[in-house]
Amino acid sequence: MDSKISLCMIAKNEAGNIGRCLASVKEIVDEIVVIDTGSSDNTVEIARKFGAVIHTFSWNENFSDARNASLELATGDWILFLDADEELAAESRQRLRELVADQAVEGYFVKIVNYVGNEGWIETCPDVVFRLFRNRLDYRFRGAIHEQIVDVILENNNQACYRMADDVVIIHYGYLDRQISEKDKKTRNLNIIRKELAQDPQNRLLRYHYGVELFRAEKYAEAANELIQAANGIDPGTIYLPKLLRYIVISYQSTAQPLKALDIVQQGLRLYPNYADLYYYAGLLYLDLKQYAQASKSFRKAISMPEQPAQYASFGGVRGFRSYYHLGQIAELFLDHEEALRNYIACLNDNPNFTSALESVVCILKPRENPAYAKECIEKVFEFCTPSANLIIGEMFFRHGAYALALEYLEKGTPNAPLPPEIQLWKAICLLQEQRNLEALRILDGFDPDSHLFALAKLNQALFLWVQGKKRKQKTVLAELRALGLAEDTEKVLSLLSGSHERRKSARQVTLGLDGIALLIDILKRLLSLPEIDRAMYLVNSVPESLTEHRMEIAQLLYDYGYLDKAEVILRNHLAANQDGKAHFILAEICQESGNYIEAEQHYRFALALEPDEPRHYIRLINLYENRRREILREAKQKYPDVEIFSRLG
Repeated sequence: MDSKISLCMIAKNEAGNIGRCLASVKEIVDEIVVIDTGSSDNTVEIARKFGAVIHTFSWNENFSDARNASLELATGDWILFLDADEELAAESRQRLRELVADQAVEGYFVKIVNYVGNEGWIETCPDVVFRLFRNRLDYRFRGAIHEQIVDVILENNNQACYRMADDVVIIHYGYLDRQISEKDKKTRNLNIIRKELAQDPQNRLLRYHYGVELFRAEKYAEAANELIQAANGIDPGTIYLPKLLRYIVISYQSTAQPLKALDIVQQGLRLYPNYADLYYYAGLLYLDLKQYAQASKSFRKAISMPEQPAQYASFGGVRGFRSYYHLGQIAELFLDHEEALRNYIACLNDNPNFTSALESVVCILKPRENPAYAKECIEKVFEFCTPSANLIIGEMFFRHGAYALALEYLEKGTPNAPLPPEIQLWKAICLLQEQRNLEALRILDGFDPDSHLFALAKLNQALFLWVQGKKRKQKTVLAELRALGLAEDTEKVLSLLSGSHERRKSARQVTLGLDGIALLIDILKRLLSLPEIDRAMYLVNSVPESLTEHRMEIAQLLYDYGYLDKAEVILRNHLAANQDGKAHFILAEICQESGNYIEAEQHYRFALALEPDEPRHYIRLINLYENRRREILREAKQKYPDVEIFSRLG
């Protein structure tokens, strides 16, 4: 005779979840018992549609009491427990039936996959939970929160046999940011656990859960303290110890205590030498400490680890794309772009959706300067089989000022549908930058005054008309803009574009706040790309005091767009007032490009003294000396063509 399975669950205001949960098990359970703890939505009505037995329970801040109320109503031979924000994976359903046929087993641990993050970017984190057990009168949950039944079963049946069924998978959505926010889980859980701990301060498991909840509430110092207490004297065979150690490590990391975190890593690896997460977090810690060789070694160890046991709750990607990404970052620090690209490509091969690696690839390829080469390389490493993929790379090219490429991929991303307003605006900007002005203006004219992008469309028209010198038309557009009621900073930037500030006595006293500076710098990028260097410098020189704190950003822009002489002037002014390693480095690059090797060496040396942990300073000095040596040797050979020693030297 087949064993009967009862699904038991507690729920409150789970209308957005419970239907998915019950649909996942309706074909394999024999009854559904739902304890409702006070729903004000249609949770109960949805459950009834699935034939559930409903019981109302007055919530008393004790999850075990609520769960045990469901056990009292269950008539099956086995209990399956799910929460409303979970579902049973489709491939696990038949396997569940096979498991309950085993007469020698009292209960099963199963694998749970937690979805973490938000709907725009979701991570997975596996774990192990005890969710399937025999239905007996003396098997009841204990604990107000993070309630347990495993120990209770053993207390009542010391011969009880448990097994791991990692081919049964539960999917959990409750750690998604939206779910946590809607239910205010963090505050609720902390309040309940504090009350429990006050009654049972020696409960190690409860203290572990308290530490985890503190960590989730971003109270990292308190979390570290609680987790250390939970770990002291613990049995090394405790099933949650790997997770406990990892939480201690990342709590210390979050409180800027890398050495303490690394000490816990080493202790953990003595117990679990194949724990990939500990190697990965060691890599992050060494990276923070600028110990790049150790960081690289740790990330490579993480990659080399075998498949992780479910009880490790290993974070997704530590054996793959996450570690490859950081290896790429380390290679970039040493200006080894080939090695960086290899690691970023390995990262994307493991997770094509990890766009941070793609962004790094785009940055290395310099698509604005080398569009054809960048396109060829990108299409080798990234799949463009969907419109969204084209939009992703189109937006990246747009941000990097590669407007022709951006235009191409934005259009591929919306082949058969009207363009969303944001993409219409991007497309218009790309067309302006490519000097396809009539097409751009047609798009900009199409924005309705009710659109949230109307002001930006008009601002781009005003910029275009200023560049074209069409003052009368620009005046009309500026009047439309001002009629909208602009922020003070925006108004000041518009006065620069219209030239009206020059007609005031306070011409040289225009000051901008952060919003105005951000807008001005965005306009500068556009002007430098056109190229309109004179207009760009006019804007820079119109607000000198406002840009004092942003001189490095302006100098970097000018350098990136090839205006080395103007970048040099700003850098020298900056260095007259500030000793800045980055400024010395860029100035050294300019000096080397212009053949002024002696001064280039001086600035590299200054940069190295100010930033001794920056590998690129060493790399550039080595390159400088090698290039200078070759140049001197070439001069010597020309002067003394028959002297053998110069032939031997090179």
